Amino acid sequence: MRVPLRRHPGVAVIAVAIVGLLVWGFWPRPVPVEAVAVKRAPMTVTIEEEGRTRVIDRFVISAPVDGVACRVQLDVGDPVEQGQTLLTISPLESRVLDPRSRAEAEARVAGAAAALESARHTADSAKATADFQALEVKRLQPLAGKGVVSREALDRAEMQLLTANAALRSASHGVDVARYELEAAQTALQYSAGTVTGDPAVRVPVRSPISGRILKLPRECEGPVRTGETLLEVGDPTQLEVEVDVLSADAVKIAPGMPVLFERWGGEQALDGVVRVIEPVGFTKISALGVEEQRVLVIADFTSPPERWQRLGDGYRVEARFVLWQDDDVLQVPASSVFRYNAGWALFVVDGGRARRREVQLGQRNGLIAQILAGVEDGETVVNHPGDEVEDGSRVTPR
Repeated sequence: MRVPLRRHPGVAVIAVAIVGLLVWGFWPRPVPVEAVAVKRAPMTVTIEEEGRTRVIDRFVISAPVDGVACRVQLDVGDPVEQGQTLLTISPLESRVLDPRSRAEAEARVAGAAAALESARHTADSAKATADFQALEVKRLQPLAGKGVVSREALDRAEMQLLTANAALRSASHGVDVARYELEAAQTALQYSAGTVTGDPAVRVPVRSPISGRILKLPRECEGPVRTGETLLEVGDPTQLEVEVDVLSADAVKIAPGMPVLFERWGGEQALDGVVRVIEPVGFTKISALGVEEQRVLVIADFTSPPERWQRLGDGYRVEARFVLWQDDDVLQVPASSVFRYNAGWALFVVDGGRARRREVQLGQRNGLIAQILAGVEDGETVVNHPGDEVEDGSRVTPR
């Protein structure tokens, strides 16, 4: 037997409430979105990379000769003047004579002394022969004048005198050669390492080519050096440039004369600069993620007053921001509000509480902001970061 609902009003109220809750639960709700306004404002397109300062003219001073460099009395950062003697190089010391080498040297001295004595005896013999031939010519000259002896005999005697004099001169030179050889042998024995004390007679000075400061000291202690070995580096730290390595794909967008800003260098305000040269040769660099990248060095100069950046030195870190494009009045939206649609770009405009998809034409982009050339007007509201639940015509509500 059916019981009329009017006899049980509570059941009717509960049924109506359940139906209402079901309708309310399944009724499409507005999607909460982040709404931003289309506006006109300044916009800048930049490339940001890390760079470092370096001295424009760095002079690497090398050893001009083999020798022993004295201890460097300078420190990194010390000022130097052009022509100032930075250090000196002394001749290399003679090698140490071991017992066998010393015995050989003493034997060479004795042999040289004996050769000198032999040369002296040879010279005495040549002198005696020359004196005899001179007396013979002197004796034959008056006899040849009286016709007692023939002219041929006199000529023969004079020729023998000339030969004897030449032999005497040769013997005298032999004595000199033997004497020099004896002195050389005695020098090798006398001037060996450990037997010579005192300062060397000859020192080669190494001078500074410019006025500046010491930048690097590869060696400070006294010791032997070879020709061409680096001794120190000098430069003028008041003349700085900045080297920035950028991706090769970004380097093609940079041109000489382009403005650049140097930020996070330690000062309160950014420094102004200008690109001087883009090196034509790239190099491979491993990124922090282990990816090989082709990078190119870009060299820039400071254009800010020197007193603002004189606290910088060689090898200081800076953040370089190359200005590719900028405008003071640009219609723009956040880059996260646009998306690909029909081989172009589109965004959702909030119109009457609903999201309306609208195709737009973009201009410049810098990663955060996109320039709008056509499609929306200044003051309209668009959806930022539209999710998958936002579709054309969906009801939306700003968060």
